[in-house]
Amino acid sequence: MKRSELFFSFIQVPVDFAMIALAAISAFSIRNIPQILAQLPKLYKIPFESYLKMVLIVVPFFIAIYALEGLYDIRATRKSSQEMRKIFTATSIGLVVIIVAIFLKREWFSSRFIILSAWVMTVFYVSIARYLMRSIQKWLLVHKGIGVHRVLLIGGNSKLYEIREILKNKPELGYRVVDQISDINIREIKEIKKQKGIDEIILCDPSVTDDLQEKIIDYCVINNVTYRYAPTTLQTAKFEVRMLESEPLLEVQNTPLEGWGRILKRIFDIFGSVFLIILSFPIMLLTALLIKLEDPRRPVIYKNERIGNDGKKFYVYKFRYMKWEYCVSSDNPEIKKALEYEKNLIQEKNIRNGPIYKIKDDPRKTKIGTFIEKYSVDEIPQFFNVLKGEMSLVGPRPHQQREVEKYYEYHRRLLTIKPGITGMAQISGRSDLDFEDEYRMDVFYIENWSLRMDVQICLNTLGVLFQRRKNN
Repeated sequence: MKRSELFFSFIQVPVDFAMIALAAISAFSIRNIPQILAQLPKLYKIPFESYLKMVLIVVPFFIAIYALEGLYDIRATRKSSQEMRKIFTATSIGLVVIIVAIFLKREWFSSRFIILSAWVMTVFYVSIARYLMRSIQKWLLVHKGIGVHRVLLIGGNSKLYEIREILKNKPELGYRVVDQISDINIREIKEIKKQKGIDEIILCDPSVTDDLQEKIIDYCVINNVTYRYAPTTLQTAKFEVRMLESEPLLEVQNTPLEGWGRILKRIFDIFGSVFLIILSFPIMLLTALLIKLEDPRRPVIYKNERIGNDGKKFYVYKFRYMKWEYCVSSDNPEIKKALEYEKNLIQEKNIRNGPIYKIKDDPRKTKIGTFIEKYSVDEIPQFFNVLKGEMSLVGPRPHQQREVEKYYEYHRRLLTIKPGITGMAQISGRSDLDFEDEYRMDVFYIENWSLRMDVQICLNTLGVLFQRRKNN
């Protein structure tokens, strides 16, 4: 860790202490505002001196919870969203503990208003303070070079150039490539360190022998240099040790969505889809009405055949955003002409790489269709696909048969779980991503699934819906 990171890590503790104490004092002060008193008369009188003593006892307890949640494991490149979630979680845990303590010993403290308002203000104050400190830290990083990690890249393959371009184009990540060499040569590495300095070494060639890896690891440990390497696909897989009689075997785990994982995800899908159907019912009613007003003789919903889990075919439900004669649906008597027209459009206007297409400025859309497709309102009926068990709320997007036929063999890993309405790719770029980037994100989701991840993706999807797609 750099000195600047140590400095910011050190001052983060007193800053958090001050923000939590300030939130508690603010909550106490708000309680005494006349307008608040009129609405919520005081049931308990608390002397400020006694309250302040209690605050000074409680704040270190919150600092300890923050530490356990990893809020002091600080790098200049940490993500704001992850940090805010941790602040919310840690503060909520502290709140629950305090509520339980008050329940057991009510004479200690009894103002629910102060407790709840202090909780809200703590999350707000601590988040704002950390945001300001992170902004200062990143400004020093980008503009002054304070805290930058000097990196040596080793390798001669495409992976090295990919990593080099990422580090070059995103200085806010906190890295600067000082040099690159094709092979592991300790003498050459020593000379580069002497002349330019090295904080980290990234090995981009996973085919290097174990003997050479052992040498460079020893060098990095002795010289206090961080060592990283880009692994092969097999090295990133999850393993579980199984015994065959007396012989240990490593079993590659495709996904946690087996056994209880699958059961929990299905329960989440059922309750989530029912809730979302009820919540979105007025939107569905209004959308159906607008579609009917524009084109009263045609269906509101159209069914589009897609490939789901294990290659099974099913029909995705969508609000019709195209003119009916152009809909690629089994219900459309003009489906052959619609398919032919779509093929021509794909050749002329497709803007995505890989087997998946995206038509720029699609001329088949209706007036209301342009709006509902822009904000993904057309996909709301897929909640019924989730309820039926054909889809999940979160997962890889389902693709058409002709798209799946263009998959490389490794792409078929996307068909090992149920497709989803939203997913990692959708919250990271929606239809603006290339297919390979989308594939990598979906594989990460498959390998690292958790119920918490599903909830986070669903919440993040709400914000993404209001961002305009670049490819529309």
